[in-house]
Amino acid sequence: MAKARRLAYSALMTRIAVLTPDPHDASYAGQWPGVLARLSEAMAAEGITLEPTPWTDHVEDATALTDYPLVLAVIAWGYHRDHARWLAATQGWAEAGIAIANPASVLGWNSDKAYLGRLQDRGVPIAATRWCKDVTLADINAAFAEFGSEQVIVKPVVSAGAFRTLRLSPGQPLIEPPVGRAMIQPYLPTIASEGELSLLFFGGRFSHAVNKRPVPGDFRIQVQFGGLYTPVADPPAAALALAAQVLEAIDEALLYARIDMVPNGTGRWLLMEAELIEPDFYLASAPDRGAAFVRAVQKRLG
Repeated sequence: MAKARRLAYSALMTRIAVLTPDPHDASYAGQWPGVLARLSEAMAAEGITLEPTPWTDHVEDATALTDYPLVLAVIAWGYHRDHARWLAATQGWAEAGIAIANPASVLGWNSDKAYLGRLQDRGVPIAATRWCKDVTLADINAAFAEFGSEQVIVKPVVSAGAFRTLRLSPGQPLIEPPVGRAMIQPYLPTIASEGELSLLFFGGRFSHAVNKRPVPGDFRIQVQFGGLYTPVADPPAAALALAAQVLEAIDEALLYARIDMVPNGTGRWLLMEAELIEPDFYLASAPDRGAAFVRAVQKRLG
C-alpha cells in the first residue's frame, strides 16, 4: 500500500531540469550539489522534482531539454570559462524553443558585462567605466586621470565570482591583467564602509535584500573570499527605485533577477550588476526561505 502511494505521488510530481556545471570542471564539484539540494527541498514540497543536467551536454543538440516544461539555468556555473560554447548553447536553446528561464536570449547577453553600457544608455546609473581590450598600463593611467580615484578595479567583461579581477593603486605593476575585452572602474570605498546591496526579485516581485561587505583589507564580497552577508529587512526606497528602473530598462520576461548596487557616497545608488543567469538567491536570508521563488516557478509552469 505504501509503495502504491509513493508511485501515485511520483506520478503527480512535475519534472523540471536544472542546468549544472561541466562535470569536467572540478572547481565547482563541492558546491553545486548543496545548492541543488536546497532548491530541490523547497520545490519538492510543492510537487516539483528537479533533475540536474550539465549545460555542456546540450550545446550541439538541445533535444533532451524539450522533454521538460521548464529548464532552469540557476546552477550553470562556469559558463564564463567556455564563453563561446555558452553563446552557441543559448542560441541553440532559443532556436529549439526550449522553455528556459531566464529566456535563452537573456542568458546570452547577460554573460557579457557590456550590457551595463547598454543599460547606461537607457538611463540606468552605473559607475564610471572605461571599456578597453587587452588592458595596458597606459589604459590604467588614463583611467586614473579620468576618474580621479585613489584606486581602480579592472576585470574582464566575461567573468564571475571576481574572476581575474584586480584592484590597483597608482604606480602598482599590472600583473596578470585580464585577457581580451575588459572594463576599468573607480574603486568605490563605500563597498567597504556601507557594502553592496543585493535585491532579489522572483516573477517581477521583490522578495528580499542582502547587504554584502568584504573582510577588512579586501575588496571582494564573494563568500569564497570571506564576504560578510547580512539580511536587510527594509531596503532604502532609492535602492528599490533603482532596481525597478533596471528591470524596466531590461523589459524582458524574467523569472528571477538579482540586482546588485552600491551607494556612491553622495546618496546616489549605482548599478553594479544585474545577475540574470545563475545568481546566488541568498535564500537563507529570505523570510520565506524561497517560497516566493517556488511560487514564481509554479506560475511559470501554469
